[in-house]
Order: sequence, then structure tokens, then C-alpha cells
Amino acid sequence: MRFDLPEDKVFVHTSRFPVRWGDMDAMGHVNNTVYFRYLEIARLEWLASTGLQVEPHGIGPVIVNAFCNFHLQLAFPAEVVARMYVRNPGRSSIETYTTLEKADEPGVIYASGGALTVWVDQRVRKSVPLPDELRGLLTAAT
Repeated sequence: MRFDLPEDKVFVHTSRFPVRWGDMDAMGHVNNTVYFRYLEIARLEWLASTGLQVEPHGIGPVIVNAFCNFHLQLAFPAEVVARMYVRNPGRSSIETYTTLEKADEPGVIYASGGALTVWVDQRVRKSVPLPDELRGLLTAAT
């Protein structure tokens, strides 16, 4: 089953990082679980770029679902370019999407994925409204 990325997503951030030798599996390509780590790196770098302070044991983002489409095999050595997009900010949630390319092959998508991210107060385990600062950035972007 393949999940298509929506056409109306809005670009917000680019991350770059190397494929490490240890990212590969016995088949000689990046292990499927590592792709989710790459998507996580892009999400976290984007959030850090917004200037928001996330409280690990307080209020912050939680992934409630995630997916990854594997288009081509990544392998060491390579530099990954992750392009991050957002869509549909709700009261407490935001849809995030990411495409993964190799730096030396711009425009060739090796993987694409997404996640529904919900802002949660960890102390009471309930969703809370997106921070005003983030909502302002999302409103400006979308």
C-alpha cells in the first residue's frame, strides 16, 4: 500500500545528513527502520528552526501515526536531503510530510513519508492547542 503525499502541502524546511555505514542492513542498503529516523531528524530540525522550546516531560509534539514509502534503495556513502512540508494545522495537530533525496541526484525521490503530529501535555496525557508561535508560522506558510 502506498500513501500519496498531498499536492497542497507547503514547504517549510530542508535538512541534510549523511548515510552512515551503520545505517545499512545485511542486504547492503539503508534499513527500513532507519528511514523513519531520517524523517524524525527532519521533523526535529524543523521544530528547532522555529525557536519553540519543547518540554520532554511537559508540553510538546507526539507522533500519533507515521508512514514511509520506499521508492529507491539508499546506501552508504550518500548525503540525504530531506525536504519537509506541512499541511492542515488543526486545533492541536499538524500533518507533516518529508521527501528524501540524495544530494547528488536532486529531484529523485528515494523515500517519502509523513506523520500526524499532535501537541500534548505529557503530565495529563491530553492534547492541547498548538503553540501560538507555531500556529503563526504555519498560518504564514499555508
